[in-house]
Amino acid sequence: MSAVPLPPLPPAPTPDEGFRPGGRSIADIVDREHQQLLALLDQLTGPDTTPREGLAVLTAALSRHLSAEEQYLLPAARAALPNADERVDAEISADAALLNVLKGLAEEALTEVAARVRRHVEGVGALVAELRAVATEEELIRLGNRLEIAEEAAPTRPHPGTPATPPWNRIVEPAVGVVDKVRDAVTRRPTYLTDLPEPPRG
Repeated sequence: MSAVPLPPLPPAPTPDEGFRPGGRSIADIVDREHQQLLALLDQLTGPDTTPREGLAVLTAALSRHLSAEEQYLLPAARAALPNADERVDAEISADAALLNVLKGLAEEALTEVAARVRRHVEGVGALVAELRAVATEEELIRLGNRLEIAEEAAPTRPHPGTPATPPWNRIVEPAVGVVDKVRDAVTRRPTYLTDLPEPPRG
């Protein structure tokens, strides 16, 4: 398997020392989040919904998810997969379009959001499957650790005008995320699946 270029990380012991980092694979994390987003959309478009809370959580979850993917998953796919540049660029453009739809999301726009999220899951899911095939488990776990850190610092509102590629997105997105989190705290806005009365199962 070829090594996947990683962001600067503390040195890891060599493989012959039997080292395996703690955490979850970036592939497993992204796959699970995709299923959770699809489950939330199914719940929001069903007959019994809580639109206000649900739309806020969907917006926050997607904003965090797309930001973290653009910081770590898509750059890793671009570096590790042959001829991936065009596909990664297409995903970044699709992310910006999705974030634009999310701005001021209303219930009537859910159909378009759902269609865009399903396309995202299909496109990024294919990149994840290919990355899983060429990267080592250690590389996937270390990327997963970085992705989770990025998600916690990411914006909770759509900001389609911010940089979408490293290094600038890794600098700008956490700063914007701080402002979003202050606004969320002041307005008591729900931003996590667990904030919903009935969190979707994904």
